[in-house]
Amino acid sequence: MKSESATQAIRIGHVHLTVADLEKSVAFYRDQLGFDVTQRLGTQAAFMSSGDYHHTIGLNTWSRPGAPKPQSGQIGLYHVAILYPDRKSLARALKRLFQEKWPLDGAADHGVSESIYLKDPDGNGLELYADRPEDQWPRDAQGQLKMVTEALDLQALLQEAD
Repeated sequence: MKSESATQAIRIGHVHLTVADLEKSVAFYRDQLGFDVTQRLGTQAAFMSSGDYHHTIGLNTWSRPGAPKPQSGQIGLYHVAILYPDRKSLARALKRLFQEKWPLDGAADHGVSESIYLKDPDGNGLELYADRPEDQWPRDAQGQLKMVTEALDLQALLQEAD
């Protein structure tokens, strides 16, 4: 049984991350992932977006500048998934990451989307992905969505960047 709210379009509006070094994080999200700074609150916070939304990502040092990174495997946020508008945009982000020699944690073809996994400068998990057109999503014989996790050909994806 679906909840009443499940029949309406509920979406995550934005994610707000505590960071150790605001300028380093702003540079990463701007220069590597393609977000624009929409507002700054002095040296303590920055709000970033893509398109015309006021902010998709908030970054702050309100807890303590220079705070240690979270330990892997602890309770908390697993990753933030950032949806790119198309495969070419995802490929351009991947190209920028490769140019900066930014380490990737993995990559996967999920049938419905192609995903790249990495960590931001503060160790927060990120999934950068682009959906395939819905008519290309894999389905079983009953028409139910059948997501997969298969290897993603990063070289083929990179060719889309040019």
